[in-house]
Amino acid sequence: MAQHDYIIEIESLHTQLGRHVVHQNVNLNVHYGEVLSFVGSSGSGKTTLLRQILGLEQCVSGTVKVFGHLINDCDTSQLRRIRRHSGVLFQQGALFSALNVFDNIALPLRELRVLNQKMIRDLVMYKLDMVAIAAEHADKMPADLSGGMVKRVALARALALEPELLLLDEPTAGLDPELSKSFVSLIERLRVALNLTIVMVTHDLDTLKALSDRIAVFADQTIVAVDTPEAIYRHPHPYIRRYFSAVFD
Repeated sequence: MAQHDYIIEIESLHTQLGRHVVHQNVNLNVHYGEVLSFVGSSGSGKTTLLRQILGLEQCVSGTVKVFGHLINDCDTSQLRRIRRHSGVLFQQGALFSALNVFDNIALPLRELRVLNQKMIRDLVMYKLDMVAIAAEHADKMPADLSGGMVKRVALARALALEPELLLLDEPTAGLDPELSKSFVSLIERLRVALNLTIVMVTHDLDTLKALSDRIAVFADQTIVAVDTPEAIYRHPHPYIRRYFSAVFD
């Protein structure tokens, strides 16, 4: 899609679920090509903001722009075009349990309705190779996969349509340290190779340090700081100091 000043622009965002205020006056710009990580307590609105970027939830007031388009003003066809340029890796992979590995990755390609079966097969196998999954696993069902393989297959599906923007919700949750480290290395390699912009929610400090260009800290129903990891680790805000106490120690 055509480039604007920022790939994501959020201004004066206010989100409320019933009487519960999730966001108040959230302002944030995401640069093309960066990895921006969201951190904060559970329930602080990180995943809600990811869903708003995708147009899956709406705000009470304020604006969310993606690729220069106001998400709240987009009709169904405009949202579909934006989502074709955006990939999502959900926290637990969210593979369709009734579909095998091949069909999970093929699903977004088939929804385009412009590719023949050979092209779809070639692309699926290419995506599997990209995430280091051998072709022999293409016929397996999600229930037969290890946790690490589920994450890689889900990443392959997220990248199926060659997105410019990749949204990651707790990408290393549930992985042991060794698998987590290799998955983070894979994301970094693909980020460089595919020139991706990544917005990531994570509680894992190793993942945060390995991937982030900038960190946005959610607290008190807003974003209290956005800066480089080094600057965030030294930030004087009391919540930030408590959150990163392990790093300071």
